Amino acid sequence: MKKTLLFSIASLINFSFLIGQNTNDSKFKQLYDQLATPNIYRTAAGAPGHKYYQNNAHYSMDITLNDQEQKITGKETITYVNNSPDALEYLWIQLDQNVRSKSSDSYKIATGDINGISSKSIKRIFPEFEGGFNISSVTDINDKKINYIINKTMMRINLEKPLLSGSKFELKIEWWYNINERAKIGGRSGFEYFKKDDNYLYTIAQFFPRMCVYNDVEGWQNKQFLGNGEFTLPFGDYQVNITVPANHIVSATGELINEKEILSQKQLERLEKAKISFEKPVFIVNEKEAIKNEKSKIKSMKTWKFKAKNVRDFGWASSKKFIWDAMNVKQETKNVMAMSFYPKEGNPLWEQYSTKAVAHTLKTYSKYTFDYPYPVAISIHSKSIGMEYPMICFNGGRPDKDGTYSERTKYGMISVIIHEVGHNYFPMIVNSDERQWTWMDEGLNTFLQFLSEKEWDYNYPSRRGPAYKIVDYMKGNKSTISPIMTNSESIHQFGNNAYGKPATALNILRETIMGRELFDYAFKTYSKRWMFKHPTPDDFFRTMEDASAVDLDWFWRGWFFTNDHVDISLEKVIPYKINSQDPTVNKGKLRKEFDEINSNDISNQRNKEMVTYLETDNKLADFYNSYDRFEVTEKEKKKYKDFLANLSESNKSLLNTDYYFYELSFSNLGGLVMPLILEFEFEDGTKSIRRIPAEIWKKNNDKIQKVFGFKKEVKSIYLDPFLETADTDLNNNSWPMIYHPSTFELFKEKSSWEKMKKSNPMKENKKK
Repeated sequence: MKKTLLFSIASLINFSFLIGQNTNDSKFKQLYDQLATPNIYRTAAGAPGHKYYQNNAHYSMDITLNDQEQKITGKETITYVNNSPDALEYLWIQLDQNVRSKSSDSYKIATGDINGISSKSIKRIFPEFEGGFNISSVTDINDKKINYIINKTMMRINLEKPLLSGSKFELKIEWWYNINERAKIGGRSGFEYFKKDDNYLYTIAQFFPRMCVYNDVEGWQNKQFLGNGEFTLPFGDYQVNITVPANHIVSATGELINEKEILSQKQLERLEKAKISFEKPVFIVNEKEAIKNEKSKIKSMKTWKFKAKNVRDFGWASSKKFIWDAMNVKQETKNVMAMSFYPKEGNPLWEQYSTKAVAHTLKTYSKYTFDYPYPVAISIHSKSIGMEYPMICFNGGRPDKDGTYSERTKYGMISVIIHEVGHNYFPMIVNSDERQWTWMDEGLNTFLQFLSEKEWDYNYPSRRGPAYKIVDYMKGNKSTISPIMTNSESIHQFGNNAYGKPATALNILRETIMGRELFDYAFKTYSKRWMFKHPTPDDFFRTMEDASAVDLDWFWRGWFFTNDHVDISLEKVIPYKINSQDPTVNKGKLRKEFDEINSNDISNQRNKEMVTYLETDNKLADFYNSYDRFEVTEKEKKKYKDFLANLSESNKSLLNTDYYFYELSFSNLGGLVMPLILEFEFEDGTKSIRRIPAEIWKKNNDKIQKVFGFKKEVKSIYLDPFLETADTDLNNNSWPMIYHPSTFELFKEKSSWEKMKKSNPMKENKKK
């Protein structure tokens, strides 16, 4: 039954009931207590300050690959430039290969019970691989021995005198290490052995002692490498000479500078042709040539020379199995060569998709950030997990031996290429601290990966990005859900925390909180501000607000600093109509309602044939038996007339309208405040969407009420109709209630991504 009430004009404009709340506990409390104080190095606007600095490390290296023993030997000269205002008493160098040492802390801290024992966990208990750097020599530029100490995955260079501000120091290091087999013991780099052909494919990284970052935030970022928290590195220039068997093809960070010594005339001509091919890749080494090459037996060696400017790291790959194709990608500021290197085992997938996926990534990412500044972007085929380095990345995605593949394999391959090539932007150029904050590169990159996937194919089966895809994680057991702002080594559910949730948060910011125009401008501003620099989370948070004029402290606090989830409940809806005060109308409605109640009463229906006492004895009747309680009296008519006489013309016209009002009560059950997106469906079948900013929760984070008015009667109301806020319980989102199947009931209904995983219709069709 609808209630009637006479509203004032003010309450019709904005009718919200808000209860006061302690502002110290408010979810809209500003982030002053969480963010670092702005200073001369980093401004309150989120930009580099006027005294911002960063140190540089330049490398000259000679690397030799031993293809018989799977071993790397190297020597390097590091030129470290101290641009900081501080005198440095010592230098810190990363020895990340030491994570594979038998005495590594990564083995010691691995946890699990006996029920979870496996061959992999046994290898952690009894490590067999002889991993880790073997340092042969550390000297200064004049070959004088330098005093140093190795602390697990870090090496401290003890300087004879402090390195003063504006000065540089040169040192030389020689080393060797055994290359890990990725299929057996994992790793971001290593080798794959092809038993049938007795060949190796090497994807090599973290292969040299690398300088740590020294900056205004951490001092030396010398946190030990335990496996999850990746790498924080200074920018510099590289000259790397890589000596490999003469029948190997090598790809690496940077530009090949001795191609005339290394490549055949035919290969050089094809490479030149690729430089003017913008539509499709050109083969520099085709599959037929690669198959012939991998069968060759050569003992001689060749040296490939690469040069890279202003990069933070270096990676490379080598194999005599490689097919090589390339094409050019046009940008406003400069063109880029997109390349792929892969064995025959990668085809037909790789020759069809890899280089085009590289080109597509450069185009989409550059649109949202900045033009890709490097000369090449390279995708290397590796059966194992994807991994990224400046200008080069290692990517999985291998078809079955018969050349067929599942949709999961196809889209998984394209996605990993987009993701790993995308890492050139975050963190290879926007150089965040991966050792501390995984989400700053993985989350931002996964968000852009989602945008790129949708620009590849409107119906692309993206795994991460849309709000509804993070729901199961968000509503899970809080003891195994970490806030996004958790150090990389301490994260529960690494993929969901560092990839999925921040990517989803950014997508919600773009689509729901800020809108695309404001978000895209602010995101591009952040990207350009911190190109070739070292940003922190504070710099990102501040820039996004500074460039958009949108207060997002409540959003960062909830989504990034807590493990709360979204569950907003539409608790109650009370319909209202304006009371005209006309007694004829009001009593007419009351009569109708009274008659409906009486006629519907089950007892009255069944008592129709019964003779009552009053019917048999008329002496029982009095005034009230003939009184019509719904008859309008003269007194009531006069009162209504006087009421109209004292009413303003605007309010008088209001009484003649047929407005419908609805008082909605909401509860915030999950803890995360979010905007209210409401879909009102009317009796005539039309719909109206109302978007209420999250600030509606400002004065009470837990419970609010709000009145909505329409000229039509509402049939139903739905909260979050487009599933854009990651609301974890849809059963309390509608009026009248709409039932949604539970997770238990959907247990047998696999996601489209899971269905793709095992399904290979291409193989079945081939059998026909």
